[in-house]
Amino acid sequence: MNSLLRFALPTTSIVLLVAAAFVVLPEAEAAMDAPDPLTATAPELYTGGLYVEPDTAAEQAVARFEEQGRSSQADLLRKISSQPTAIWLGDWYETDLLVRVITRNLDAAAAEGTTPVFVNYAIPNRDCGGYSRGGFEAADYLEWTRTIADTMRGSRAVVLLEPDSLAMLSADKCATEVDTRPALLRDAVEILTDAGLTVYLDGGNNYWIAEHVMADRLTAAGVSMARGFFTNVSNFYPVNAEREYGDALSALLGGKNYVTDVSRNGTGWQGTWCNPTGAGLGEAPHATDGSTKLDALLWVKHPGLSDGTCNGGPEAGEWWDEGALELARNA
Repeated sequence: MNSLLRFALPTTSIVLLVAAAFVVLPEAEAAMDAPDPLTATAPELYTGGLYVEPDTAAEQAVARFEEQGRSSQADLLRKISSQPTAIWLGDWYETDLLVRVITRNLDAAAAEGTTPVFVNYAIPNRDCGGYSRGGFEAADYLEWTRTIADTMRGSRAVVLLEPDSLAMLSADKCATEVDTRPALLRDAVEILTDAGLTVYLDGGNNYWIAEHVMADRLTAAGVSMARGFFTNVSNFYPVNAEREYGDALSALLGGKNYVTDVSRNGTGWQGTWCNPTGAGLGEAPHATDGSTKLDALLWVKHPGLSDGTCNGGPEAGEWWDEGALELARNA
């Protein structure tokens, strides 16, 4: 018997203690109601459809164009602002702001009954010195991941874990990460999945890494604990090619599920990954009916945000009117 209960208690107190033992807190109730990310169908995981974040850069551009009397261009950009896009989390947020951003969007999604999709993007030596360089040190990265997991715990959030983190390991500039990054990602997957979140790892795309190589990397990074992997993030390959690649990779991983970024693949590959001329918006993002291993077609990369200072674009991640308008015209 617990030493704290060895003394005599009034009968009413005993009744209250027994009743309290069966009280279910709202967070615990939500966790019990949430589907198992490893076994649920896509409609069960993406219940209510995808969450549309308010006040995005695209929405701000629409308002600015309207104020300037550029109504036709504002209408074009509504093709972007009206669609659900993933919410990117990175080392640009201080901890307090990170928690507020997550909480605000989780609360809004819960009120609507929709499913929010987040992107964690702060892996050590992110982009291996490229346009999107940055990230945390390893110990800080895992602490950052714990903060995200604790804040999202009990929600129905989807997390895409570190675009390019595994596919880029083939690059010479990422040689220092080959031995350490998969294990670090595995730790991050464990933290996030322990919080009940639906997690996908970087699966590259059909034109980048051979399926058997990517399967080995995903296995080392803990894909067995995750829902699966994502493909084509920030890239331009058509759905059919990505589906063929995703299905082949899934088969090597025992039937893992996947999602594909279709934000800018409407006209297919245009010869470069960095602000290509001629690219267009892809089909509207949505979850599938769950009859295949493809869970959803998402807009992960925000159309209108620059890939970097190439082909006339501003710094990586900055809004670019010209690029956004071209994507919308070519949709």
